[in-house]
Amino acid sequence: MFLEISDLRKSFGSGDNKTEVLRGINFSADKGEICVLLGPSGSGKSTLLNIIGGIDCADGGYVSIGGEKTADMKEKVLTAYRRKHLGYVFQMYNLIPNLNVKENIEVGAYLSDHPLDIDELLHTLGLYEHRNKLPNQLSGGQQQRTAIGRAIVKNPDILLCDEPTGALDYNTSKEILKLIEDVNGKYGNTVIMVTHNDAIKNMADRVIKLRDGQIRKDYRNEEKIPASELDW
Repeated sequence: MFLEISDLRKSFGSGDNKTEVLRGINFSADKGEICVLLGPSGSGKSTLLNIIGGIDCADGGYVSIGGEKTADMKEKVLTAYRRKHLGYVFQMYNLIPNLNVKENIEVGAYLSDHPLDIDELLHTLGLYEHRNKLPNQLSGGQQQRTAIGRAIVKNPDILLCDEPTGALDYNTSKEILKLIEDVNGKYGNTVIMVTHNDAIKNMADRVIKLRDGQIRKDYRNEEKIPASELDW
């Protein structure tokens, strides 16, 4: 297994105010899979994503990526690992406002030893003709495409997406999901996507349903539905 999560535990606070957010999470994903972490607000899915991404630390258990346990890495090694192997896409785009589209994507390329060709990626993203625009000249969907470009230009092993369509309307959400699907198909990155939108699970290879910090369901989709055909 490329990604392995074993008995992951996390709590916040202490004493009477202690809240268990993750209560023994176990699952795995193969290289190149789209894996959807599905659950309501407060189910622990974003905390789980942050631990996989090395942004947060677990209290117990471990994350293993390609046979390497992130918990065993010293901070300097973990920072280098995140830089080389992980790409992040958030609900809010976090673009640099005084850089244009191409420059925002180039920021991600500087973090990689083997970045993708930026012009080719701009075409894949449908942003080539917008490459010289600043973020405030873009629609929400175009800004999210740029954010995906910045994450994927590193050609990361794992693309972590935290509610990537949360701030977008229905049609734009579908476009972004299709783009994530296209990027997965073209570059073979493992995609871990957090969402509370039940319909999105149908485009995934693997579905992990979370509630109250525990996995309630873990299954493979026998018949995936293309992102363009999702409906909600």
